[in-house]
Amino acid sequence: MHFSSPKMVCETKIVADEHDAIPGTKKESMMWSSPSSAALNPSEDKDVRKDAVFIREFERGDQEEVRRIFYEGIMERIPNTAFRGLRQQPKTQFLYALLTVMCFFVTKSVTLTCCAPLILMGARYYYSRKVIQSYLDCALHTDMADIEAYYMKPTGSCFWVAVLDGRVVGIVAAQGREDDNTVELRRMSVDSRYRGKGIAKALGRRVLEFAVRNNYAAVVLGTTAVKLAAHKLYESLGFRRTGQSEDYRLPGMSRSPLERLFFQIRYSRYRLQLREE
Repeated sequence: MHFSSPKMVCETKIVADEHDAIPGTKKESMMWSSPSSAALNPSEDKDVRKDAVFIREFERGDQEEVRRIFYEGIMERIPNTAFRGLRQQPKTQFLYALLTVMCFFVTKSVTLTCCAPLILMGARYYYSRKVIQSYLDCALHTDMADIEAYYMKPTGSCFWVAVLDGRVVGIVAAQGREDDNTVELRRMSVDSRYRGKGIAKALGRRVLEFAVRNNYAAVVLGTTAVKLAAHKLYESLGFRRTGQSEDYRLPGMSRSPLERLFFQIRYSRYRLQLREE
């Protein structure tokens, strides 16, 4: 297989929530409705249509909504990384506790010591916002600036949107890699108002179907998602974790001492083997 996709500048960052099971996918545009509406009688058909979600290929008119969903999904990562992500960093927790104790011994002030954790959390939020906004700026000026050029025109890549009531509510991309005959699942995100409906799982299945139809050996993805629900989603699709890094570097990071102290992110790699080479 031969592909000619432009080089990606920013790594994959995926935003997803936990979802319910959904019916299987079809080969082209895909429509599904929530399981609870599957057995309705004909008189309720109009309500079923309202709940139907279509998965179709990206069109130029989708650009604004696609960028909005991507932007909002990435911005959610700021508080998640700053606060919830600290639970995944036991060494950092110990260091912050040590700094708090040192503050008491140096200042002898109970007030300052009590304020120390708040100052540390404030610094984490500041650096999380700084780094993630730099990453976002990078993405919005590379592949997300011209989806047609990066995903629709190159052989072996594609970009899909999930549409509900004529509105784009979810996105996902697939980028073929010639060197190892794999396809990378990228840019998955669902509008926060429509999560919990199985949309992310439907988008993921669309990528798997694309990979099978184009004879790829495997589907891979990388994620810095903090929420456990995102990892459960990938596992429910058949992915297995193949590696993890505690010291991942996002595009735009300066790696200054203060940035290293207040911003850490865990990067997980997943793979779904479709066939043996």
